[in-house]
Amino acid sequence: MKTSALGRIALAAGVAVLTAGALPATAHADDSKVERKTLPVMVEFSDASFQDADAVKAGTPDTYFGTGKDSLASFFTEVSRGQYTTVPAVEEGVVGPVTLPMTAAGCDHNRINTLTREALAARGLVMGEDYESLSVIFPAQKTGCAWAGLGSVPGPYTWINLYGTAGGLGVLGHEFGHNLGLGHQGRSMCTDGDLVDCTSNGTSAKSLMGGGGPAAGFSAPEMIRAGWLSGSEAVKVDASGTYTLRSLHGAGEGTRALDIPMGEDRLVVEYRHAAGTLDGAIEGVHAYRVPKGAYGSSSLIDMTEANKTVANDAATDADAITAVTDTASKVSVAVVSSGGGKATVKVSLDGEKLSAGPSAGKTTDANPAPAPAPEHTGSDTDAGDGAADATEVRSGGSAPAEDTTDLAATGGGSNTAPLAATGTLLVAAGAGALVMMRRRRRA
Repeated sequence: MKTSALGRIALAAGVAVLTAGALPATAHADDSKVERKTLPVMVEFSDASFQDADAVKAGTPDTYFGTGKDSLASFFTEVSRGQYTTVPAVEEGVVGPVTLPMTAAGCDHNRINTLTREALAARGLVMGEDYESLSVIFPAQKTGCAWAGLGSVPGPYTWINLYGTAGGLGVLGHEFGHNLGLGHQGRSMCTDGDLVDCTSNGTSAKSLMGGGGPAAGFSAPEMIRAGWLSGSEAVKVDASGTYTLRSLHGAGEGTRALDIPMGEDRLVVEYRHAAGTLDGAIEGVHAYRVPKGAYGSSSLIDMTEANKTVANDAATDADAITAVTDTASKVSVAVVSSGGGKATVKVSLDGEKLSAGPSAGKTTDANPAPAPAPEHTGSDTDAGDGAADATEVRSGGSAPAEDTTDLAATGGGSNTAPLAATGTLLVAAGAGALVMMRRRRRA
């Protein structure tokens, strides 16, 4: 694969744009794979151009659609296990540069979107007919944007701010994750072992949507939200019992997630283990709170005493659970064994407080036979559930209704708070710069 002019960024965060709904992607002939027709468009402004437009145009198709492991298409093919990918909407793979009749200052994403769509329509390219996702790439000079990427949640739009040369899979994968209805995955610190007493603190590092970078893929609740776990793979637990989990991103068949009722919320339990290019730095059983069935807005449950993450050189299973209890809903989970490709977990729905088994972390069978799984009764995949944490950006302009309202952004500019002040996990981009995210609550 060519070295992309967009570069590489192992990122952590994003801005999302909440829209009324997302355009359906095109199903492959056998309906087993969704291929989303994506149109990257290079746009320039009346007072700002790409420093090397030819290099950006040459590298962009590989960044979005290449066969190498760092392309958007390869990432989604792997993380969805062949169920979803992006494909070029035009033979060249990219359109542009297109010069918009506007100045760069102000970072007006709505107007950029509207004028880009008008320019495409003049070329005979219409949203919903010729392409299903629009990804606008533009130079950062003079815009003043405080983000590297922006995406609608859910929806068909992404904006990629190159900062002149930076960008890549970390930003693209994150923003296209927003398009699937996924918000920023946070972390709930529950150090006393009871889920009724937790504090929101930082991001999860177990997902591209929570600062984990592309190598973390997506977490189990996000996979449920995307529709990438079948009924037998995401078991809706309706009775106390012992369950065997295989690794979330591993090959083969078997149960990959337990979806447990917890009052008005859900508790999703997964097992993570290195598989392909994913989860090399993640191991063990992890749990997530899903607020009121909004699987795209899940948060990692962290029982550790300190901010122990892979970024701080902690062990890969530093925040894996051994036992958790929610006394309010009388739900308990205990890990009996974990490691080598599978985990055994006990679940109690009747108030029994469980303890972790003596062999937790000791399993060594790398090729376990999957346990029979109860039938999964389905999951919530409504279009609007994924962005409770999204930054809301309201601005004027003539953009159509679906272009406006809530956004989720990647990266940061001059307004980004220092790492120590935010407690948010951020990852190095390009030549050592930090890409940072600030989570804002709706005004």
